Parts: sequence; C-alpha cells; structure tokens
Amino acid sequence: MSLPAFIAAILTLGCASAAYADTSGERDWHYRDGETAENWSAVNPRYGLCDRGTMQSPVDLSAVATRGTTRFAAAYGPAPAKLTVGPGKMKAEVDQGMGLIHGGRLFPLRQVHFHTPAEHKIHGKLYPLAAHFVHATDDGELTVLGVTFEAGAENPALQTILDAVTAGADSVELDLAQLAPRDQAVYRYMGSLTTPPCSEGVNWFVAATVLTASKEQIAAMTDRLGTSNRSLQPLNGRLVLAPEN
Repeated sequence: MSLPAFIAAILTLGCASAAYADTSGERDWHYRDGETAENWSAVNPRYGLCDRGTMQSPVDLSAVATRGTTRFAAAYGPAPAKLTVGPGKMKAEVDQGMGLIHGGRLFPLRQVHFHTPAEHKIHGKLYPLAAHFVHATDDGELTVLGVTFEAGAENPALQTILDAVTAGADSVELDLAQLAPRDQAVYRYMGSLTTPPCSEGVNWFVAATVLTASKEQIAAMTDRLGTSNRSLQPLNGRLVLAPEN
C-alpha cells in the first residue's frame, strides 16, 4: 500500500487519540545481562506480570509451530520526530499519520525505539540491534513491529538519528521507511511489552528480513544503550506463525 493510500485508510477508519500514554519517565528497574531473569517484580510489586505472566516477550522465534501469511499493511515515510535519549533508551516519537492496519483495524504509529542487542531470537541467532515500531489504538490495544539489524551497509535513517543525538538535538526529520524492510513477511505471535509493567495482549510482528547497519553505527548504538535487551521468555504453548517462505 502506498503512503497516500494508507493515509486515506487512516482517514476512513479514524485516528487514535492521545489516550495512549507512553509511560517512559524515570524508571525504577534495570536490564541485567540479557540472559538472566530480571526479577522485576522484586523491584516493584506493580510489575508482577513480568515474572508471573504466561504470554511474555521476547521469545525465541525459531520454535515455529506453523507457517502462513500474516495479512497486514504498514506504511512509513518522512516525518518530524521528537528524540528522547537516556540510560538504555533511544526513542523517536512521531505524530499521527502513519501506522499499520491488521484485521480491519488501524494501529497508528506512536514511536520507534531501539535495543542492543535485539530482543527476539530469529534465524537461530540474536542480532546486535533492533528497532521496535510501537503502534497503539485509542483504546489501548498495542501492536509492535520488530526489525532486526546485522553488520553491513550503513543505514541512512539510523545515521540521521545518531548525528542528531551527537549534536544534542531533541528533534529530527526522519525517513522511517529506511528503518523497515519493504518485504512484509513477518513472524507473528501474541506477547507482551518487554519492559515493565510487561502488559500482555500485545500483537507482535517481527520482520523476517534482517536489515543492515554499519559496524560503526551498531557500535555507537551499543555505546549509547548498553545491554538493553530483556531475557528470552518461555512460549508456554503459544502459537508462533512464521512466514511461508
């Protein structure tokens, strides 16, 4: 779907309002080494779902139960973005106008943030970098598109972000299409937020295509974010739908 056609679909379905709240202020929890259980509920009892939930993310997507085509349409393009950078956090917030349609519902894009290394394991490995496109409806339903990166050619959008962060800018013109693959083959499963409060019922789409970023870009992101991935969580019998090819 082209971006103009997608915007027309947004106008047809209606835009989500500011009822979605991005609760990303000062935090009382921390990542560990990405392998050891974080035990976040011991830090704050409100995070009980993180340790007792049965549909937690991230997961090892190599444990494929079945294959099929996940039908959805996503369109991203140039947009002004507000940058937020902090310990273990690099986030670009965008205004309404782009997003993802699945099951006849619109999920407006709210923000893109990054993890080093990636959180989901795909193709039998954990990649060094991931971008999470977070979408939310005005009634709080969440859909996240995960995109992983490996060392290779430089990614122009990632460089735009890094240059802005280095310059101390808090906003940037960003072409989000450069952070997502054109091929929309994805792994799909039901999971959770990967940070407290670890709310469940999140629609997860993880792109099967792995994009590239230069070694220098990956090193710069890792230097900024440190170890910022949650440990892999048990599937607990959940269905993972993998791409057909």
